[in-house]
Amino acid sequence: MEASPKQGTSLLHNKVYVRIYSAFATASFGDWFDSLAIQVLVGYRWQVSPLMLAMIPVAIALPSILLGSVAGVAADRLNKLKLMRVCDLLTAVLTLVLLLAPNMFWLLPLLSLRSAISTVNVPAQQSLTRSIVREDQLLQASSLNGLVNQGSKIAGPLLGGLALTFLTPQWCIVLNAMLRGCSYLLLLSVRNIPAGSEPVPQAAEEQIPLRTMWKEGWGFMLRTRILLNMMVYGLLGALAIQVIDFQFTSLFRVYSPTGEAVLGWMVAASGVGAVLTILLLSKLSSAVSYTWRLGMGYMLIGLSVAGLGLLQPGAPVIWVLLLGFILGAGNGAFAVAFNYMLQKETPPHMTGRVFGIQNTVLSAVMILAPLLGGLLVGLAGPGRIFLIFGLIQTALGLAGLIFGRALWQEKREVKASRMEQAGEGLGGLKWS
Repeated sequence: MEASPKQGTSLLHNKVYVRIYSAFATASFGDWFDSLAIQVLVGYRWQVSPLMLAMIPVAIALPSILLGSVAGVAADRLNKLKLMRVCDLLTAVLTLVLLLAPNMFWLLPLLSLRSAISTVNVPAQQSLTRSIVREDQLLQASSLNGLVNQGSKIAGPLLGGLALTFLTPQWCIVLNAMLRGCSYLLLLSVRNIPAGSEPVPQAAEEQIPLRTMWKEGWGFMLRTRILLNMMVYGLLGALAIQVIDFQFTSLFRVYSPTGEAVLGWMVAASGVGAVLTILLLSKLSSAVSYTWRLGMGYMLIGLSVAGLGLLQPGAPVIWVLLLGFILGAGNGAFAVAFNYMLQKETPPHMTGRVFGIQNTVLSAVMILAPLLGGLLVGLAGPGRIFLIFGLIQTALGLAGLIFGRALWQEKREVKASRMEQAGEGLGGLKWS
């Protein structure tokens, strides 16, 4: 029988969470190998245009827009662990199928199909986490998830860049499939969810139509001011950053035409910055407000993107690493606070739906923004577009710092108490 999540003062005492977290870490690590390999494959090997590069995030985002909120309903209603297992297994199979794609016209539909299967994974994982983690450990869980996301940016691109030096991008894709298989096996090892951890729906609730649950999720989001404001703020930032997100390959083709690994080094430096920032803020959790985390996070992202836009061909690579580090620091500060706030302000039985809606809303920007970015980069060049949208992102961060307390209804004494309790849990891991 698995240990109850009520035992112990650290999440490391929650054996179910540790296994699920390990599976999530394994899958995230593989995803960065895959993402880097695809960008290098189509950008450097196939030499596709900026507009065709922009079609990759569009193909990935479209299933999330169409299915994201429905997937959230499924995560709240069905067995979350089984959903995550199925997602990992089918994702591993489709990742191997990507190797057969001869060009973009085959690659894009396969990426969409794989994304459609993975759509349910995020709300299922977040909802299951909300169910098996104590209230005072939610910030710790969000921070650990952030460490996985950002830590995989360090090892994944570094090893991926090393592999690309000697091998082909296809090897990185194979490795992602293998790691997805390992994630599936880890989830398969979770036999019993502790009693009381995963809510069992009442008979009356089991009869609620999926459409009604879907409407309830949207209604809750629109009525809850702090969630609505967070979603709008996240949407505005995503609009700015997604314009250039998949144009890094276009930028580095100008900066270093033959240096395929430079993109990997920049992403790795970003991961280092994010991990160090998450660890630092976990120690300062009672003294650092939502407003500071979110606003300053966007400002750091914007300043680093603008700086990358000012890079000249042949400039020392140290500038790439420094700007990547600043980019990661901003991303780490923003991402952990954003996900923690969504979990903290959402009741457990609604978590899947809220994160499904978040997935839908933030994915919606990946239809228009990347296409706009591809067109703008093709017309004006990557450097100028990176500079312009970096400054826009910086302005959003400044607005968050100025108006954040009103937007997120912060009350310092309540916030400090909650953040201090959760921060003590993270400090118990003794990672810093």
